[in-house]
Amino acid sequence: MELTEEQFHRYARHLILDEVGDEGQEKLLASKVLVVGAGGLGAPLLMYLAAAGVGTLGVVDDDVVDLTNLQRQVVHVTDAVGQKKTDSAKATLASLNPGINVVTHDVRLTAENAEEIIGGYDLVADGSDNFETRYLLNDHCYRIGIPLIAAAMLRFEGQLFTFRRNDETPTACYRCIFPEAPPPEMVPRCEEAGILGALAGVMGSLQTTEVLKELLGLGESLAGRMVIYDALATDFHTIKLPRDKNCALCGDSPTIV
Repeated sequence: MELTEEQFHRYARHLILDEVGDEGQEKLLASKVLVVGAGGLGAPLLMYLAAAGVGTLGVVDDDVVDLTNLQRQVVHVTDAVGQKKTDSAKATLASLNPGINVVTHDVRLTAENAEEIIGGYDLVADGSDNFETRYLLNDHCYRIGIPLIAAAMLRFEGQLFTFRRNDETPTACYRCIFPEAPPPEMVPRCEEAGILGALAGVMGSLQTTEVLKELLGLGESLAGRMVIYDALATDFHTIKLPRDKNCALCGDSPTIV
């Protein structure tokens, strides 16, 4: 693939980075990334991945835009209230970068459709807001062997992790860290506990950076570590995530097949 004159101008600030250059930008244009959720995390993820020139972006969401979303879901605008989030996001991304392909999956991800949807992509970015989807993505990405970059947030705190199956030294999957979902009353949803809108921008941007690093093979992967961001203290804390040999999915004697 040769870059066009328009692409040379559009991606000029990437091209002058020795670590990216023409070859890296061409790699991004050939990449396919699935973003699950067009909400608080998915909004900045989609916009920065589109701006970066990731050639194919898949968007999974079965919800519609609500006025309460606009406080943090910057891929949607007021006129989109009532529209499908996938349609709203696609329209915004098309206006930002018409040179990429946006594929919409206007469904809820389930055990029945996950493999078919995920299988067409190089990497999955999880911007979902529920444990069922997080476990589902973790399990299918592990089976398929593609990287999963996940983030979560609530109130003033965010978490970020990368899971990869094929590392020389195995690292933790989501089930290694959270073997079971906590009771609903222990982890309230966003509409119950609230969230600082700008936190979505911080975590979504960090998540996008890790996606681009994985696609380009740059820097040190976050696999095997978790970044925790406390917005009130302006504090980033990184903890190591060792693989759990008793993990039901990736342990020595798995029970999930």
